[in-house]
Amino acid sequence: MDLRKLKKLIDLVEESGIAELEITEGEEKVRINRGGTTTVTSAIAPVVAALPAITSTPAMASGEVTVSPPIDGHVLKAPMVGTFYRAASPGAKSFVEVGQTVSKGETVCIIEAMKLLNEIEADRSGTIKAILVENGQPVEYGHPLIVIG
Repeated sequence: MDLRKLKKLIDLVEESGIAELEITEGEEKVRINRGGTTTVTSAIAPVVAALPAITSTPAMASGEVTVSPPIDGHVLKAPMVGTFYRAASPGAKSFVEVGQTVSKGETVCIIEAMKLLNEIEADRSGTIKAILVENGQPVEYGHPLIVIG
């Protein structure tokens, strides 16, 4: 699938307000998810293109979409597929909050995979600039989780 067609599909998803679109054309398959990634697969080679970050505002009710600029800093990515959790248990305090300083090796979140809770540690020291995933949201390998500045 050519990039112009892919870009047009991404624009249509953003304008329409739908959460996800999946199209199969021959051996190629495209899945566009508003909150995450666009994935194109074919028999020849896979391609992944990220959608811009979309922030929720009161204007969303009227159909407007606000695109936030990328946040500068190091992005901590998911080392596995699973479910993202900010705290050790539902009522517990979150491991980290935006603005908090963390040290390399400090636990910043948990990813549950196959009934196992895997502590994810900061791979560098710095300040938490953004948490890119909602609590309880599924993540894939390489999914951006946290921005450390």
